[in-house]
Amino acid sequence: MNGNDATVYNLEQHTPKSVINVAILGAESTGKTTLCRDLAAYFDTSWVSEYMRTYLQAKWDNENLTCTWEDLLPIAQGQTKLENTLAKQVAQTSDTSHYLFCDTSLFELMVYSYWYYGDCPTALEQAALAHHYDLILLTDVDIPWVADDLRDSPYQRDEISAYFASQLNKHQKPFQRISGDRDERVQKVVAQLANIDKISYD
Repeated sequence: MNGNDATVYNLEQHTPKSVINVAILGAESTGKTTLCRDLAAYFDTSWVSEYMRTYLQAKWDNENLTCTWEDLLPIAQGQTKLENTLAKQVAQTSDTSHYLFCDTSLFELMVYSYWYYGDCPTALEQAALAHHYDLILLTDVDIPWVADDLRDSPYQRDEISAYFASQLNKHQKPFQRISGDRDERVQKVVAQLANIDKISYD
């Protein structure tokens, strides 16, 4: 297909300039959703849920089926639409600080695509690499694994986390590691956001 496939598949990111968007990435069951919720509550703002979980939970409940290659682009489209919608809403609030916390991003979907399939749809990869976040956080593997219908890698979290870091570095996506208990994680991110222009990345 000629041109930018990300545009053709409606995967373009539209984040108003007033919005500070934060992407929280990491291996499964490392506290991404909890951190997103806690940060959104702290700043009294919105957070973007992981559309992949909503999509795949419905697929599991209705068909008893798990993720396939054909699901990747629909998931990417749903995630992008949700993020763009909430970014616009956050920008329209009257608060002076417009934060949007994203539970994963297309970059995470791209990483998992390569992890499970050894490849990634062109449109998804184009969009994942083009999307920008003011702060990218990588959650450490320092909390217990909790089983659910979709999780399948209780013994590979360290390996997957290392793969995330390698891919972020490979694509020159600066990131901060986040560890500690629930309160410590929130306070660390709050401190980073207070000095976002001075953050030095690994």
